Amino acid sequence: MLKSNKVCLTIAISFFAFLFFCHPVFSLVRVVTTTTDLAAITQEVGKDKVQVESLSRGNQDPHFVDPKPSFMVKLQKADLLIVVGLDLEIGYIQPLIDGSRNPKIRKGGAGYMDASAGCEILQIPNVKVERSMGDIHIYGNPHYWLDPVNGKVIAKNIAVALSRVDPANAGFYSENAKSFGKRIDEKLEEWKKKLAPCKGAEIITYHNSWPNFARRFGIVVAGHVEPKPGIPPTPSHTVSVISTIKEIGIKAIVVEPYFDKKAPNAIASKTGAKVLVLPPSVGGVQGTDDYFALFDYIVSQLASALGG
Repeated sequence: MLKSNKVCLTIAISFFAFLFFCHPVFSLVRVVTTTTDLAAITQEVGKDKVQVESLSRGNQDPHFVDPKPSFMVKLQKADLLIVVGLDLEIGYIQPLIDGSRNPKIRKGGAGYMDASAGCEILQIPNVKVERSMGDIHIYGNPHYWLDPVNGKVIAKNIAVALSRVDPANAGFYSENAKSFGKRIDEKLEEWKKKLAPCKGAEIITYHNSWPNFARRFGIVVAGHVEPKPGIPPTPSHTVSVISTIKEIGIKAIVVEPYFDKKAPNAIASKTGAKVLVLPPSVGGVQGTDDYFALFDYIVSQLASALGG
């Protein structure tokens, strides 16, 4: 009897070990993205065939990410690395790639993808960029994902990249990207309708994060709290912003969650403009857990503040 029990136990252990090691989760495509937005779109395209991790958080400035050793471990195991590009990650991504010792995810490798390919990129400098100009990106403004039409392009790019590392499921990824694009088209009409009464309205933003969003929805960015990209507000520039707001009658000052609110609040107290904390990335504030929820939130907040 005892021998029989041991045999049964051995069979049971072997069976569960088989299930554990052969479960589909172990064949998932491992994707690392530099932002939560790219992670969210990747999840839409890859669904249950991918495991996605973002190196940055939605409430974190994507320009400044601490290159932790744990990130190298993630990248060492990654099948695919997806970056925003346009030098957004220039301060940290290359040391992480080098430290990972994963040849697949190096630029030019099958597991490397620049999401900006084919997207509409704004504010490409036509003069020589110097350090005195602030944190200007020589390849254009990297916040292009804030145009949902670019989101469709990103999804197609991701489908191609996933198909490259997982060709057996190429059709699956392609169809999901198409479905994502159709949903964007439907939601875009809804978002445009909500913001239609606000068309031509002017706003002040803390950082130059919003040109693609503003262009798509007919909002005008009249100035920034930062005197130059990446440069903290100065007293003289703050006075200039206050003057602009009063002269035009601007109703909203848009601030990303990771910036100090002291200067925007001071400007608001002198002008009557409302400070709006708007996340440019998925997960930046509660309730923005995917790409569609992010735009739902931004559109709703702006429509309310601008009187739409």
